[in-house]
Order: sequence, then C-alpha cells, then structure tokens
Amino acid sequence: MLKVVKFGGSSLANAEQFKKVADIIHADESRRYIVPSAPGKRFSSDTKVTDMLYDCYSSRREDLNSKLDAIKARYNEIIDELKLDLSLDKEFETIEACFIGKAGRDYAASRGEYLNGIVLANYLGYEFIDAAEVIFFDEKGNFDADKTNSVLSDRLADVEYAVIPGFYGSMPNDTIKTFSRGGSDITGSIVAKAAKADLYENWTDVSGFLVADPRIIDSPAVINTITYRELRELSYMGATVLHEDAIFPVRKEGIPINIRNTNKPEDMGTMIVESTSKKSEYTITGIAGKRGFTSVSIEKDMMNAELGFGRKVLEVFEKNGISFEHMPSGIDTMGVIIQQSEFEKKEQEILAGLHRNVQPDSIEIISDMALIAVVGRGMKSTRGTAGRIFSALAHARVNVKMIDQGSSELNIIIGVSDEDFETAIKAIYDIFVTARL
Repeated sequence: MLKVVKFGGSSLANAEQFKKVADIIHADESRRYIVPSAPGKRFSSDTKVTDMLYDCYSSRREDLNSKLDAIKARYNEIIDELKLDLSLDKEFETIEACFIGKAGRDYAASRGEYLNGIVLANYLGYEFIDAAEVIFFDEKGNFDADKTNSVLSDRLADVEYAVIPGFYGSMPNDTIKTFSRGGSDITGSIVAKAAKADLYENWTDVSGFLVADPRIIDSPAVINTITYRELRELSYMGATVLHEDAIFPVRKEGIPINIRNTNKPEDMGTMIVESTSKKSEYTITGIAGKRGFTSVSIEKDMMNAELGFGRKVLEVFEKNGISFEHMPSGIDTMGVIIQQSEFEKKEQEILAGLHRNVQPDSIEIISDMALIAVVGRGMKSTRGTAGRIFSALAHARVNVKMIDQGSSELNIIIGVSDEDFETAIKAIYDIFVTARL
C-alpha cells in the first residue's frame, strides 16, 4: 500500500497543526509522499502566507524588509515551537534578492509552499524535493504532464519518504510557474500518479465533501462516496473542497481520493472514485449552485427548419468572447445562459449581432438568475426524482425559470431568481436529506 498525502494551509497554519499532521503521517507507514500547502490562517482575522507574499512582492522597496520580516516571523514561530534545529536565513536572503530583481508574482507566491516544505521535511525527517525540479510547464505556461511524470517517477523510485511542496513547478527557462490558486491539490494528484499510489489522501479542515454548502444548510450531511463525474458536476457549480483540475491525473490511473479532516482524523471522510456499486445514502449525491447569470432567449417561428440556426446564434457570443453555460431550447425558442458580468460588457453588440445573424422575432433577456445543480448517480434509477424537486420548489414558492437535464441523467440544472437561490437549495435538501434523517 502506498499513499500520497496532501495537507492544506489550515492544516499547517501553526506548530500545533504541524504536530497533528505529523501524528497522522506517522500513524500509517504507507503515507510516504507528503505535499504541503503554505501556512493558512491561524485565526479568522489572520492573513494567509501566500497573501502576505503577494503583498510583499508588490510593495515599495522601503517596505520590503519589514514585510519579509513578518513572513519570516511566521515560519520562525513554527520552527521555535517545534524545537527544530533549522534556519531559513539563507532562503530569505535569496527571496529578498529575487523580489528586488522582480522574479515574478508566481515566484513570490510559490515561496510559501517552498518554505513550508523545508520546515515539514525537517520535522518529519523526510527528504525534501523542490517541486521546481520535478514539476514542469512548457514555453506557453501549460503543464507538461509527460515530462513531469517521467522525471518525477524516476526521482521517487529512489526515495522512500519525501516532502514535495505543492502549487508550483518550473518553466523551460527555469523561472517559477504556479498552478491556479489552490493548486496544491493538483500537485498531490500529479505525485500520486507518478508514484503509482494506491490512494491519494487530501487532508483539509472539513470531514469530507458535504451534500450542500454549509453557509446555506446548517450542518449538512457528509457524502461517503462520490464518483469523479459527480464531483466534476458539483465543482463546476461552485463546490470548492477540492480543486477540480486535481481530478484528472488520478482519474486516468484509477486512483481514488480520500478527503479527510486534519482536526478529526478519526472521521473517514469522503471517498472519490471512478465508479462504484455502492448506492448513495440519499437519492441525490449533492447540491451546488452559483449566482450571477443571464438568460438570452431567442424566439423565431420555424427556427427548427432553418439550417445552421444554432451555429449562427453561438457565433455571435463567440465573436464577443463569451462562452455559454447552458442552452435550453424549444421548437421555436433557443435560450443561451451566460455569465451576467460578461454579458453586460457586450450587451448591445450581442443583441445587434443576433439580429444580423438570425433575424429573430423577439429576444427576451432575464438577468439576476442563479443556477442550481442537483447531482446524483442514484437519480437515474429512481422514479419521480424530478417531480420531487419541482414539488419541493413549488411548496417553497420558488418559480423555476429554466430546466436542463443532461443525457446521462446524472444531474438536473435549475434556473431560479437570485433572490430565491438559498430558499431553493434548502427546499431541495429538505425533501431528499432532512426527510430521511
């Protein structure tokens, strides 16, 4: 058994958290390769080290030393409390020189993980592997999966236990390049693939993936098992426990992901798998949603007989640099759901383009929409799921503005007014989860 283990910023925010992490790692000798994030917030009003680094890098020259000292103090506090024989003075001298030389914002942001990796490796007694030596991007800044997997696999073959910091890698010219924010999840997945791991554990501050947003539902149920496809649907609609790009490297290798809670290691968390024979505890697996959409509805008699009508409509949005989220349609109507913030910038250009391209009978615009995804592998085999959803929404006096169900029957997308967003999620949760408790 071989496990790759990633710990988020909240799991490594201070010395007390470091001790919890070490206990978790030492409790299972199969946890051989560790991927740390930069220190997160120690308390609600605290600042994450990554944000401190961004601020420091963009500051005036006269403020650089004091801001670097504040970052150094965060690490020294951890080092001192862990009673480590370790100094980061040389690393900070290098960072200062690189900041003055404007080595780039990616370099600045990456130093949080880099330094935390050094501290954690020292504390655990593991080898430290700089991610810049084993994670690669090409000349255009795209992740080089083949080169990374080859080099990283060879490197890990000679190392039994190692710490590889998350979030960053290197370009062909040796400059530092980062993944998008939260990219340590991606690094963990990449390491798991290269190591041919049996399991990728992702430790954070929640006990797994939740059925619904805890900011809307009080103490929502935990999802015990979820498939990659279900997770992808929920992540796309705003669920944020795991960086959605972290799915792909391990999915191709059939490696499951286990979301665990550093502060409650006894909780089994959520298993994310390619497929499973296990039934969902509830008919649905999860609910997620996002606000801020606009629906542009084009109406024209006999549009279904007009060859290329849909292409001509989408061409207008493409020319204006706007991608669509969903496209519900009828015999004589075609709706395009798009991000409201993007549409507002090009509203008149798009309307004029639609009139030129397809000569519609009318165009209706509905703004301030929210989209809610109800996702679950159990929906396909359960009769009346859609009926229960719409019955719950009707009972909660929520007007449904749009319905879109995927051909896989894995999800149903519902459009409602922004003002009904939370009410709708609560109604759906109650009918499928609360009613079962």
